[in-house]
Parts: sequence; C-alpha cells; structure tokens
Amino acid sequence: MKKLAYPACFYPCEEHDGYTVTIPDLPGCVTEGASLADAIAMAMDAASGWLLDEMEDGKPIPQASNIQDIVLEKPEGFVNMIVLDMDAYAEKYGNKAVRKNVTLPAWLNTFAEENHVNFSQVLQRTLTKMYMAKVS
Repeated sequence: MKKLAYPACFYPCEEHDGYTVTIPDLPGCVTEGASLADAIAMAMDAASGWLLDEMEDGKPIPQASNIQDIVLEKPEGFVNMIVLDMDAYAEKYGNKAVRKNVTLPAWLNTFAEENHVNFSQVLQRTLTKMYMAKVS
C-alpha cells in the first residue's frame, strides 16, 4: 500500500469553533472542519484528492517537508502530520477503470448484441446520470 505523510497546519476558526487546515506542500489545498477530529479527516480527504488529481494527470508527487521546517502563518496554529492511504483513496474515488461482471437475461443480451450495444458505456452513462441527479 502506498501511504504518504504530509505536515498540515491547523488554525482555530475565528467565526466558529472549528479549524481551518492548510497543507503547505500542496499549493491551494485548504479545508476546514467543525471540530479537530473533523478537521483532520477533512485534511486527509482534501490532500488525498489533491494528490490523486496529480497522479491521474501523470504529474510528480510533491515531496513532503520536514515538520520542523514548517512556519505557521498565525501564532495560534499548530502543525501535525496527516497520513494518506492513496491506494484506498484511489480505489474509492479514482478514474481508474474497475472491471465488473453483470448478469442479465439471455433475451436482453441477444437484443443488445444485435444492436451493437456497448455494455460498459451504457452502464457508465446510466450510473453517471444517477450520481449527478443525487448530488445536485
């Protein structure tokens, strides 16, 4: 399994009781959470998503800084390491194709083959429409 560790900067939110989190080695990777535990989980998710995008685009993964080298932007903040399980994250959210077997009635299979239906394409389109309807 590919696990990565990056320092994350945690800053108490001024507007509410949560934390804002930045990952200095991943430019623009900022998130927040309503509690410290939530902020840690959100930081792991945001950093994993940032890195997965880079990996899928074939870009190099940034080297993690030494935690002692991190300079906080605000004195009330603190630095903590976050651990990212990139294999698990990519399996759950990545664009890598996953092979699935499907079962359907023989008559429907015959119909689909006679009409040159691409099973993968139909399934992907349908599931994407269902997903988009649910998240919007």
